[in-house]
Amino acid sequence: MKTRHVFSTPDLATATAVMDAARGVGIEDDDLLLVARSDIELESIPNERKEADTDFMPAAVRGAGYGGAAGLLAGLVAVVVTPIGLTLAGAAAMTVAGAMVGCWASALVGSSLPDPIRAKFDAEIKAGNILVVVDGDKPLLDAATPAMTGAGGRLLPFEASKVMA
Repeated sequence: MKTRHVFSTPDLATATAVMDAARGVGIEDDDLLLVARSDIELESIPNERKEADTDFMPAAVRGAGYGGAAGLLAGLVAVVVTPIGLTLAGAAAMTVAGAMVGCWASALVGSSLPDPIRAKFDAEIKAGNILVVVDGDKPLLDAATPAMTGAGGRLLPFEASKVMA
């Protein structure tokens, strides 16, 4: 499972230097994202580098897991209750239906919640700083941190497991 770290930089040139330092240590390009004020994002940051500003995808994944588990439990209970006459195929169908409903409902809620990084570091973003979000295995991030701070990044107090690998 990948871990997520966040570095603050004062401008796009420093953010680019921090990303280059991360790449030099072995962090892949797909594991580097930028978060900034909307006017900075529109003018300077390419779309493939922008971090989503909602909790949509992690919420959808959590909802699919919890919904699937609830559907499986309901399906197995229905199999045990003889008068209903549900088969194991019916239990599997209830699992899939539960996962779909859970994913849909959680994604709707997640799309209305701000991204955790934007919520926690709102003051940094409003001050005009650009955040470099780095995903990687813990040993790789530990090795990359000195190079990234040496390039001008300031490690912020944020460490979380990444939901989507």
